[in-house]
Amino acid sequence: MANLILGPILRRVVGDEAVLWLRTDGPATVRVSAGTVETTAPTFEVEGVHLALPILTGLPDGATEYRVYLDDRLVWPPKDQPPSVITTQSGETTMIAFGSCRDLMQRSDPDALELYAHNAMKSGDLPRLLALIGDQIYADQVWQFDEYVDLYQQAWSVPTVRWLLSTVPTIMIFDDHEIHDDWNSSASWVADMAAHPRWDEHMRAALLSYWLFQHLGNLPPARVRTADPLTPPKKWNFTVDVGRIRLIMLDCRGSRVLDGTRRRMFPQAQWDDLARDSQADCDHLVIACSLPWLLAPAIHHGESLMEVLSHRFGGWMEKLRRRYDIEHWAAVGDSFGELTGIITAARRPATVTVLGGDIHNSYVAQAFLPDRPRVLQVVCSPLNNELDSTTRTLLKLGWSRLISGPAALVARLAGVPQPAVRWKALTKPIFTNAIGTLTFTGDDLVTELHISGGSGRMASAARI
Repeated sequence: MANLILGPILRRVVGDEAVLWLRTDGPATVRVSAGTVETTAPTFEVEGVHLALPILTGLPDGATEYRVYLDDRLVWPPKDQPPSVITTQSGETTMIAFGSCRDLMQRSDPDALELYAHNAMKSGDLPRLLALIGDQIYADQVWQFDEYVDLYQQAWSVPTVRWLLSTVPTIMIFDDHEIHDDWNSSASWVADMAAHPRWDEHMRAALLSYWLFQHLGNLPPARVRTADPLTPPKKWNFTVDVGRIRLIMLDCRGSRVLDGTRRRMFPQAQWDDLARDSQADCDHLVIACSLPWLLAPAIHHGESLMEVLSHRFGGWMEKLRRRYDIEHWAAVGDSFGELTGIITAARRPATVTVLGGDIHNSYVAQAFLPDRPRVLQVVCSPLNNELDSTTRTLLKLGWSRLISGPAALVARLAGVPQPAVRWKALTKPIFTNAIGTLTFTGDDLVTELHISGGSGRMASAARI
């Protein structure tokens, strides 16, 4: 008799269809009942892991409670939790929650995702979509597939988090730690790691576990039906539409071009896809990527300078670049300018918001671009992690004009092109565990960063 050991996680909801993801400890037939709608799906096995992705079709508008059965035995929802629901209709107001970097091996309480889930369970105030934009697990020290599986089991087993994921459609993308710290930061990094005798085993386990536990559920129902669980794709970017909001999730790690004369974040075909997808007829465009587009200015200028010098001198300069994790948009060839150009060309939506994570501090910055009324960079990191006091001080100084001005001058003198965008911070950096929300009503957008307010409550640390 099989047992449910992880999930159900509500993944893509498209029209009247919904994809659920769950893990069992053995083979079983999964039956999901949502009102008058019902579906069954057999589990499938990959290297001893039993998973299922049942798809419900014909769901009514609004919120519908659902139940999960294994071989006709009720296994979800638990008796001590509110029911799980699937919501298929968008109202006048749409909220998207997001966050990144949840390291439960070096836990820093309170965990923002747990606290957010606890408050949502009590209040019933739920987002329409949850976007987890990198570092859902920290797998730098693991090598085998079953070790990755254990990390995902730990990350999603907390009862309140499990309930939230069962009720809010959730999309995910990796950053480096799902694979290995600094993954694909440069060609020399790739060469060094490839020399490790177990590196091929590590990469296979990392990508297969990411495909099964995260990306397979990002697919819309029609593609889930035809997907091969044993064959991860080569392209990880994807697009989600929530009413009149288009969200483009970008892979900033797995598709980097590192072997040419200039590094690029993606090959040309993916840049072409991004340019096309960003021109959609929508009210709001959200571009979500694990790495922030707009860093603190002094840090941006430092990374762009290091990128130029590493190509010019190589050797010790490249070692310095790797030592200090110089790997963001400004440090990947001309990718910062390419992304800026795509955002500038997206003239239809009322707002363009770029989400970022990775850097273990949160902030909101405004970008100034021609003919674009409102462009924001919103960074929310970490959900659970912690920076030392020295690093916090350096990140704060990165926004100082006294430092960013000279940094920009040095970069120009070294031949770094001037950025085609200006930006300024609308908030101070926030270093506590946090989760962000975007709330859309018509053409309006409200951005909030939420932290612990004490007594188990969330508080607004910034509202723009």
